[in-house]
Amino acid sequence: MPHNVSLIALIAAGLGLAMVLGLVATRLRMPPLVGYLLAGVAIGPGTPGFVADLPLAGQLAEIGVMLLMFGVGLHFSLDDLLAVRKIAVPGAVVQIAVATGLGAAMALWWGWPVGESVVFGLALSVASTVVLLRALEAKGILDSTNGRIAVGWLVVEDLAMVLVLVLLPALAPLLGAKDAGPQADLSTLVLTVGITLAKVSAFIALMLLVGGRAFPRLLWLVARTGSRELFTLCVIAAAVGVAYASAILFDVSFALGAFFAGMMMRKSEFSHRAAEDSLPLRDAFSVLFFVSVGMLFDPQVVVDAPFKVLGVVFIILFGKTLAAIALVLSFRYPLNTALTVGASLAQIGEFSFILAGLGLGLGLLTMEGQNLILAGALISIALNSVLFAAIEPAQAWARARSAWARKLDLRDDPLAALPMTTDRKLLSNQVVLVGYGRVGRHIAAALEKRHVPCVVADSNREVVETLRKLGKAAVSGDASDPIVLVQSHITRAAMLVITSPDPLAARKMVDIARKLNPEIVTVLRADSEDDADLLRREKLGRVFVSHQELAVGMSQYVMSELESGRDGHRHHHHG
Repeated sequence: MPHNVSLIALIAAGLGLAMVLGLVATRLRMPPLVGYLLAGVAIGPGTPGFVADLPLAGQLAEIGVMLLMFGVGLHFSLDDLLAVRKIAVPGAVVQIAVATGLGAAMALWWGWPVGESVVFGLALSVASTVVLLRALEAKGILDSTNGRIAVGWLVVEDLAMVLVLVLLPALAPLLGAKDAGPQADLSTLVLTVGITLAKVSAFIALMLLVGGRAFPRLLWLVARTGSRELFTLCVIAAAVGVAYASAILFDVSFALGAFFAGMMMRKSEFSHRAAEDSLPLRDAFSVLFFVSVGMLFDPQVVVDAPFKVLGVVFIILFGKTLAAIALVLSFRYPLNTALTVGASLAQIGEFSFILAGLGLGLGLLTMEGQNLILAGALISIALNSVLFAAIEPAQAWARARSAWARKLDLRDDPLAALPMTTDRKLLSNQVVLVGYGRVGRHIAAALEKRHVPCVVADSNREVVETLRKLGKAAVSGDASDPIVLVQSHITRAAMLVITSPDPLAARKMVDIARKLNPEIVTVLRADSEDDADLLRREKLGRVFVSHQELAVGMSQYVMSELESGRDGHRHHHHG
């Protein structure tokens, strides 16, 4: 061919092979992303035959990260982020420190220099955005409290890594880098840190003050044209454009820039449509991300240093996970939350590669170090879905055999039960409202306006603490656990309203509620027609779909049911 087609060759070979091997992986009862990773290994320089363009693959992967984080931002509000700050900030900082310490200690034991050991440890400490989001989406828990804690933790990790990437060149001479320039003194370091923090703060302030007004207005103007492709183009251009501009102007990562762009666009009434329209592209580019990870991997490292590879995998899968689980439990969250967050972080990805590349360029990392990081990434990503699948069996096993594990779920927690001083009027014919997110807040406000008693059950401790301070009845914990519903006085409740869109959790809650209170009326939420059909077929209660009408419709139904119940017409209600 007369012209260069390396991009077309990469996309054609990468997506084609990923589809075939993804299908094979699914047939073998493995997650399809194992097939995507193997497709990358097959077209990478580490294996014979066709070799795709590696720098191009890296750039396509970066677009995948941008689009994925933009999609998460569309589902995530600033309130969600602030609600988990008490656990996400100290959790991420301590977990990075623990994982870096473990990685550096192991490298020092191998006889590596101090500087190289520190960079190696840092690369093992930070989880992959793409893998974490795909895992949470596959489990349907991205919008749950557990999902929000994991995403909040990830945002803090991203901010910490932005700081590390800026400081590493300045600290390189101090760490004994071979190719570093003159050694920076203390005042230069303080100035560098100050400038970085000022840039990140300026970026966040600009997004909150300007982006929060500009993006919803832009979406509204484009939606008015009635052109579908123009609307999709606007969404993609905003995601990639803001991510690129924020990286160039403010030195923040592409992922963080795209996340904030999505979070600001979420304020638009068209945010749900924006999320749906960008989904096919997000999926295609996230596949290319996994292919590019596979391409970076050199299988020879497994043959040359198998025990070192095992050590790296052990730190990523167990060291980081156990540190995260211990941290979450120390904040008095339930065992299920601890296991979910732990499994979410048990892998490494894009930031690790960027850090390894920078370390290599500064002479702070050898090729062996980079290959070990890539081996650790590939194996941990492939095994991450196995860890997620093991959460529920592990929890059941621990509860059955260990009194201590049962105690973790039933700890002497002041937020796990209603105070003795709770008004008795609140605990008879009340509404038990599960989840105090976007939808739950609307319903609670409508109930309060009509002076209908309500008890909130939410697994976010900060939310429950805030409600208690306002004098409202609220209990902390996962409502699919019978104890949480008992603590909400479900036996005397008139109605159970479930605002979380997880059909499996909803089924458990309705089952428990009906056993304890056969007369209870149940109202549920679904995010898709398929989920709604499933819940309706099982006669689990009145089901509401669609994001716009959800809060209003559920509120009206709750009111009409309660009023008709008081009139003695339990099943008669008005639109």
